[in-house]
Amino acid sequence: MREKIQEIIVVEGRDDTARLQEVFDVDTIETNGSAVSDQTIERIRRAQEKRGVIILTDPDYPGDRIRAIVEERVKGCKHAHLPRAEAKDKRGKIGVEHASPESLRRVLGAVFEPRVETDQPIVTRKMVLEADLIGGAAAATRRKRLGVLLRIGEPNAKQFVKRVEALGVTIEEWEQALAQLEEEQG
Repeated sequence: MREKIQEIIVVEGRDDTARLQEVFDVDTIETNGSAVSDQTIERIRRAQEKRGVIILTDPDYPGDRIRAIVEERVKGCKHAHLPRAEAKDKRGKIGVEHASPESLRRVLGAVFEPRVETDQPIVTRKMVLEADLIGGAAAATRRKRLGVLLRIGEPNAKQFVKRVEALGVTIEEWEQALAQLEEEQG
């Protein structure tokens, strides 16, 4: 059984996420490069408020740059540092996606907290469907605006459900954001 990690881990891309999810039950936020967008920073800020954040970037210049940007704009993040020698593949490419499960367990084991299940109700996939956010002519527009109101970005339908669950959007937050959306849309 994979160990659950409470915090959300900030990584650079999809391959890093895939590698971590092979080893842990974990949620990630991908920066998709070193030009970290304001929208991504806002998602990281919300994740930090809700569950805490661990920054795990590649041990190279772009990874250090991403780490510095996030650290400067989102206070209180934890850091996991992977040694360069443990992040290399056979061709010499460096990245979190090349780290062994043992290396990942070691570096993250020093900083993460086990995930605590909460009794507080959170938003479900059914609620997302009932709010007309998946399918239908206006779903994409409604979903994007609600994503902004909830500070989870502007994800597609599948990612929207994952994000509200991962960030533990509460029923109260959901209802407030939906009410504001309905008010804006008349």
